Amino acid sequence: MAYTVGELVAEFLPAVGVDTAFGIVSVHNIPMLDALSQRNAVRYVMARGEMGGAHMADAYARVSGHLGVIFTSTGPGAANAVPGLVEARFAGSPVLHITGQTATRFLDRDMGTVHDVPGQTEMLASVCKRAFRIRAPQEALATLMAAATAALTPPMGPVSVEVPIDIQRMEVQRPDWSSIALSIPPALPPEPLALSAAIAALRQAKRPMLWLGNGAKGARDAALRLLDLGFGAVSSWNGRGIVAEDDPRTLGGLHGAGSPPVAEFFGTCDAMLVVGSRLRGHETMEFALKLPRPLIHVDIDPAANGRTYQPDIFVQGDAALTMHAVADALGTRPDGLQRDLAALKPRAVAEYARGLGPYESFPATLRATMPREALWVRDITISNSAWGNRIMPVLGPRDAVHPVGAAIGPGLPLGIGAAMAGKGRKTIAMVGDGGFALNLPELWTAVQEQAELVIMVMNDKGYGVIRHIQDHAAGRRFFHDLQGPDLMQLAALAGLPGMRVSAVEEFGPTLEKAFATKGPVLLEIDMATIGEHPPYAPYNQARKAS
Repeated sequence: MAYTVGELVAEFLPAVGVDTAFGIVSVHNIPMLDALSQRNAVRYVMARGEMGGAHMADAYARVSGHLGVIFTSTGPGAANAVPGLVEARFAGSPVLHITGQTATRFLDRDMGTVHDVPGQTEMLASVCKRAFRIRAPQEALATLMAAATAALTPPMGPVSVEVPIDIQRMEVQRPDWSSIALSIPPALPPEPLALSAAIAALRQAKRPMLWLGNGAKGARDAALRLLDLGFGAVSSWNGRGIVAEDDPRTLGGLHGAGSPPVAEFFGTCDAMLVVGSRLRGHETMEFALKLPRPLIHVDIDPAANGRTYQPDIFVQGDAALTMHAVADALGTRPDGLQRDLAALKPRAVAEYARGLGPYESFPATLRATMPREALWVRDITISNSAWGNRIMPVLGPRDAVHPVGAAIGPGLPLGIGAAMAGKGRKTIAMVGDGGFALNLPELWTAVQEQAELVIMVMNDKGYGVIRHIQDHAAGRRFFHDLQGPDLMQLAALAGLPGMRVSAVEEFGPTLEKAFATKGPVLLEIDMATIGEHPPYAPYNQARKAS
């Protein structure tokens, strides 16, 4: 019996450990998805748009720690996936994007065939870590293996593979899948001379801090060893939960930007070990946050050296191997830093929460109400920028997902992808009404898949973050009010439970009810009745005169 490239693609995915994929069926991927449907080895989640599907695959990768897979058609379909691929690149997510292409006899000739977009490969290469094209059936397996390996090799990122429609139908030898395995490079040991310099500097430090980023997500045990030696810790917003944030030795995402007590505390520290973090401008007040010196930066990527903050010492190497090596070489530090950190933490969190106005109690109420193992997904709504990234405790390294690229709109599909990866764990996705509108059709994806997802819409009837930026930058507001649907009527139309919170005291009890409900729930927080959310730093500062 004939065996085609489309069938090879369908069998490749479970052979490398993929059990869920996302996307939209279309003219240029039918052979692959037909083969996928006939095997019943991969759950296929039908997104309503390629952008939403790509965000779902991204969140699935972040929560599962393995490949997130998105299928699109060629041309406009592939282009629609670009925002999700861009976000996956920001987040360092191993996403495998499998797309069609026009038939090989028309390739790169700009002949106007269906969905043929000139420069598709270059477009995908510009937003992905790599972009591949299968040019002959005999190349299919090797190309898929190379693409998946590239996605999963640190620093991880999205990778696209184009499979021309005629090649999908061509015959190929069926592989022996029992002998197929991805060959991910082994963890890179730290560079010896730089490691020795880092250890020598840290031996002199009595009050060292550890800054953990996304690249340290698999290094919890090593990080805890350093904390046991007397280090304190903070996290980038994409590295939260590596140390559970109910541990008094970490400040989590309250890492100084917008928190004067933490920024002042850094002035009492005498070293900072940064592991697997970009130290992004978005999180450091465009690099104005003063960090302790000496600054020692550990990263698998040599390009990280001096990309943002100039380190005193740069160590190229795997996060876990490097921190274990440092811990092996150091003795216990004095306990003064951790004692001071434990005293600072509740004071800094309480001071920060007081700046949230009527929403002061929301972070603590949410953490107390949601199941400990629940997943915490957010959009770039004002509530996330103000408190979701900073003081809502995250307890596991793969428990939290947010748009690292700071785009509005991914929250709902990110929530769906996280819920699919959670395998029954409850997920809550906090979105603003503006961002919710951008991927609103994915509400029906959540219903069709019966995702264990609470969709919490912070509804201020407009672009709340933009209002405060406009106040700060221009002294007036414009193009910010949005007319949207009645969310309770929308919930009824979509066929899922709808709940509304119109007062602060209703938040906890309504959350309990939402988490106790099986399947997706639409939870509206009526900010018009509760009150406007105050601006967060730096937009809570006096506007400079023009």
